[in-house]
Amino acid sequence: MTGVSILIIDDEPGIRRTLALVLEDEQYKVFTAEDAVAGMELLAKETISLIFLDVLLPRIGGLEALEQIREKYPNVEVIMISGHANVDMAVRAVKLGAFDFLEKPVSLDKILTSCRNALVLKKLKEENLYLKQNTGIRDEIQGTSSQINNVRAIIKQAAAGETHILISGESGTGKELIAKTIHRLSGRSDKPFVTVNCAALPDALIEQELFGHEKGAFPDAHANRKGSFETAFEGSLFLDKIDKLSAACQAMILKAVEEQKIKRVGGEKAIDINPRIIAAAGNNPEEAAREGRFNGDLLNRLNVIHIRMPALRERKADIPLLLYGFLEQFSNNAGKKIEIEESAMDLLTSYLWPGNISELKNFTERLVIISQGSRIDEKTAANMLKNSPGLKPGAGVPEISNLSRPFLDPVINDILGRNLSQAKDNFEKLYLEFHFSRNNGIISRTAETIGIYPSSLHAKLKKYGIKE
Repeated sequence: MTGVSILIIDDEPGIRRTLALVLEDEQYKVFTAEDAVAGMELLAKETISLIFLDVLLPRIGGLEALEQIREKYPNVEVIMISGHANVDMAVRAVKLGAFDFLEKPVSLDKILTSCRNALVLKKLKEENLYLKQNTGIRDEIQGTSSQINNVRAIIKQAAAGETHILISGESGTGKELIAKTIHRLSGRSDKPFVTVNCAALPDALIEQELFGHEKGAFPDAHANRKGSFETAFEGSLFLDKIDKLSAACQAMILKAVEEQKIKRVGGEKAIDINPRIIAAAGNNPEEAAREGRFNGDLLNRLNVIHIRMPALRERKADIPLLLYGFLEQFSNNAGKKIEIEESAMDLLTSYLWPGNISELKNFTERLVIISQGSRIDEKTAANMLKNSPGLKPGAGVPEISNLSRPFLDPVINDILGRNLSQAKDNFEKLYLEFHFSRNNGIISRTAETIGIYPSSLHAKLKKYGIKE
């Protein structure tokens, strides 16, 4: 792999010399350093792809150096080596971001195998980043309906300003794409765009993720670390699913937004921040605020400009365009040429798509993989949708508005004929079964729809014997 530069940081001259000779024989450009301080100086001057890093080093230990490298040079892969290794040390190194952990004496085969694998992973990460930044349909707002044209108009106006923005909508409607588009069209486009999935982080970690930490703030804090607010300084900070945070975490964000200052965990110094906040919430943030699930003051701060992403069933005119775009993308990837018959397209356009664009994309990928011929007919499309609750007419669980009195009456009578505790349980079970089926049995989507945490939904499904 000519042109790849590798850095060896080890205090033993013999190890440095041996590793360098082996790697140079493979046509790698090799740099060496006797400790982490010298290694960091080389990193600042040279473009390094991979580092072999000893654990026991003078001045700065290898694990502390690893943490600093992952912080300052996240695109550089690191392979740890040690003659005094144990399982705990190896686990900790991997948790800190090491690609591999090799024990001395290291065989030449292991060195070269781990080296090649690390460089392959690095290349895949770079290609994935390029695709995310440059692939058309994944990075463009698709559609010609009046609903999506209204969204485009608001985006154009919003991007030109500096005010905070709230994007609401069902899961899978493309809220992150809207946030990226706003950033790209804004005056901050040359600054960082930082994304935080608020629902994916426990309360214990959200403060560190948002505000960073100081060295020594907790046992594993071996170096200062910037949080998302600092990283996005003068850029855009996208807080996805902000309404899923606890009340305490929402209050912390409100304070940071109002004061434009934060303190790192374990720190005393107030740090100025200036990111533009683009937040995403569920379909009805105002209702969430009324019910106490969304801090009303935070909602008011963020809701200067409100963009509501329509569900796919509300912009049916865009379904063919989106479907053809995904079909072309996945067909090209699979080396196929596939067309959809008009009757099949009519069927797919009538489907409710509860998972919105995300579901449509996944469905199209499955369609391409499974299809045997070059044309998709109505029967093939129907077979793939037959267990989907949004299919119309008559299949699966109907929309609430379509439930008839003959169906409702026996359910209501059964509930009314029980004591209060049993009635509550019966209703909750029916309610969960309805929404779980309507959301294709997807835990995260169902939890978001009914406004509870996925862990709580798991427990309720188990309680009522509802199979996941």
